[in-house]
Amino acid sequence: PARYFDTKTTEPISFFLTGLEELLAWQPNSNDEFNVSAVPLAKRQPPLHSGRPRTLVCHDMRGGYLEDRFIQGSATRNPYVFYHWRYIDIFVYFSHHTVTIPPVVWTNAAHRNSVPVLGTFITEWTDGEKLCEAFLAGGEEAYGAVAEQLARIAQHYRFDGWLVNIENKLSAAAVGNLPLFLQDLTARVHSAVPGGLVIWYDSVLKDGTLRWQNELNDQNRIFFDACDGLFTNYNWKEEQLERTQRLAGPRLNDVYVGVDVFARGDVIGGGFDTDKSLRLIRQFGLSAAIFAPGWVYEHLGKENFLQNENRFWGSLAEYLPTHSICTLPLTTSFSLGMGTSTFLDGKDEDSGPWYDLSAQDIQPLYPEQPGMLSTSCCLQDAWCGGSSLQLQGTIPPGEERVAVRLFSLQMPAPPKLFLTLLYKLEGPQPDDFTVALEVTTWDSGICFEGNPTSLPEPNGRYHPRFLPAPPPGLAKLLAACHRGSHGWTSRCYELELQDCSLRDLSLIVSCQQPSLQETPFTCLLGEIRVLDTASVAASPPQVQGVTASQLWWQ
Repeated sequence: PARYFDTKTTEPISFFLTGLEELLAWQPNSNDEFNVSAVPLAKRQPPLHSGRPRTLVCHDMRGGYLEDRFIQGSATRNPYVFYHWRYIDIFVYFSHHTVTIPPVVWTNAAHRNSVPVLGTFITEWTDGEKLCEAFLAGGEEAYGAVAEQLARIAQHYRFDGWLVNIENKLSAAAVGNLPLFLQDLTARVHSAVPGGLVIWYDSVLKDGTLRWQNELNDQNRIFFDACDGLFTNYNWKEEQLERTQRLAGPRLNDVYVGVDVFARGDVIGGGFDTDKSLRLIRQFGLSAAIFAPGWVYEHLGKENFLQNENRFWGSLAEYLPTHSICTLPLTTSFSLGMGTSTFLDGKDEDSGPWYDLSAQDIQPLYPEQPGMLSTSCCLQDAWCGGSSLQLQGTIPPGEERVAVRLFSLQMPAPPKLFLTLLYKLEGPQPDDFTVALEVTTWDSGICFEGNPTSLPEPNGRYHPRFLPAPPPGLAKLLAACHRGSHGWTSRCYELELQDCSLRDLSLIVSCQQPSLQETPFTCLLGEIRVLDTASVAASPPQVQGVTASQLWWQ
């Protein structure tokens, strides 16, 4: 069927639904199993509802369902990717189809990085008016059926909820039922999807007229009260933020103030000035909804996209609270889910572009210190996948080392940690540098390294012990310790901790001899793994009941 498979290639594709009939007729179907997300939403710290302002990203690019619709990837050159997941809290996939089911590749990538994904339910223009009249004015049975279908769709495809966008005027009967529909949808999504969310877009008012308010006020509050949050329109001024803050009261973080990166209309900021909008929004303790950050790709072009993307998100970083990883194992090759080649064990196995966001790895922080350090993605060389993480920086005059914070962690440390690192030093004199990992713990008087006779580290910084070979029980899994090749160096480490809580994982680059000049360095990271030794030694569960279906021999 053309809905589920590309007519040219027969490859499985992601899809949307158009109109009320298609929505009400939807049933799970053996053809759509490729569309079910295979990656559960990873836990994070602090949790989403932790009383700090959140950041939502609304992805709207040229109507949606572009190359990202190919569930098993495509040979796309210079595709759009998003990888600053540590800096955002919610991802919305937006298009102008009635029911936008997020392409499963986005859900997989976001979930792996602890970010929930929402689809969009939109009605607009005169068709939207008719559609709303049909299901809202029809009463409880009619709107209950729509709410039930939307909740079932999110549950079946394993994404996390809906942005609801009613961009047309409503009759008195329809608008009277709208808050009840929102309440019903929110309750059903909460019960069908753990951690599910329903967010309302600032559009229609309580009297049914379509007039964007750019704030929370008495005209639209009834909809905010019926669901998990409000996403405001983009043309706000400072006094509207002030009024919104007053009216939201304890639900301050549930108001996502809209910021259009394309800066359409009378807006503050946009483009590389988006930080101006965020600064104001955060002054009032409100959440932010960054709309169409694909501006970087669409407006500035594909050629220097990764460079421009790092510049854009780097300029916002101070206003974006990050979330930490709170489960082990942590293992990543830093792949973006795209590449100009495919690497395996440091060797270029297959030249040619590819794009598959499901293959994106857990992403690190991307620290930037102008003139001192830049973190970027290197597509020219990688250990595994399509890219490595490139750290370029300088060690200041007279200093011996520089620390680069890659991951923030928040979890109790297991008694014994096992870490592996694959790296490659570049530049004229790579032998002048050494590279190692550093683990920091939350300051605690009871946290010790190794045996109880050792003293606690005053600053909670631990340097895992270098192991020339893996311990016998792990040798098979961690052939890593000997497997540097194609210029990559492999290292294994062990760290024993008692009563500690993990905080950060950093890379330390040191120079053998401190210099009176700045010492520049370039280091590629190919892979990092942090494992709980106890759980690694246990054997993995056996796979059972494998079936193969839909085979077509060519």
